[in-house]
Amino acid sequence: MDRIHCKFCNLKSNAALKLNDSEIAVLENNCAEAHFKTGDIITKQDALSTNIVYVKTGLVKIHIKGPIRERIMKIVKAPAYLCLPSTFGDKVNHFSATAIEETTVCFIDVNVFKQFIYENGDFAYQIILDMSKGELQNIHNCLNNAQKQNIGRVADAMLFFANEIYNSNTFILPVSRQELADLTGITRESASRILTDFHNEKIIEIDSRKITIVNEKLLQQISEKG
Repeated sequence: MDRIHCKFCNLKSNAALKLNDSEIAVLENNCAEAHFKTGDIITKQDALSTNIVYVKTGLVKIHIKGPIRERIMKIVKAPAYLCLPSTFGDKVNHFSATAIEETTVCFIDVNVFKQFIYENGDFAYQIILDMSKGELQNIHNCLNNAQKQNIGRVADAMLFFANEIYNSNTFILPVSRQELADLTGITRESASRILTDFHNEKIIEIDSRKITIVNEKLLQQISEKG
């Protein structure tokens, strides 16, 4: 498949829309598009960071190896940049990114990206907005994990996939039970038990990896009360 030129790409970020024709030409000469299958690693923790990663299509998990176990920090839906603060803050990646659906990304030379920030105020403003939204999401995630019980965390995750990722109360869960546990900060056994309880109580229906939220109001109450 022939690559679409950056100028004619309809999946540009809000920041890239602020670039002029000459800047778009520079971008095109300093980026590379790549396709990843489910389970493919896009970036690896502790590897040298030389590129900004922009997810054009697909779904990605951001995960970090801790001293005891791995933790999924968040699920990122395209279109989005991946963890800009980490890329700017150090020369190595502080996280790994793995495709959990078929995903297309653009790798952009970090020095060219920084040049756009220095020279194009509108571009820089859009990047600041993206980083601010990401920081606010991280704060809310930390608060939920600190104050909610396991059942509230799993309810949160089901509502997140339904409302933020798929915009549907019926969806194919894109993560395994272990990954759901890593995302919510609980054990695999607890995650599986809570899903089974939700199913038995007719809050959700489970058919293999297909999830249908049957009683969204009750699930929302469980999420809020935690």
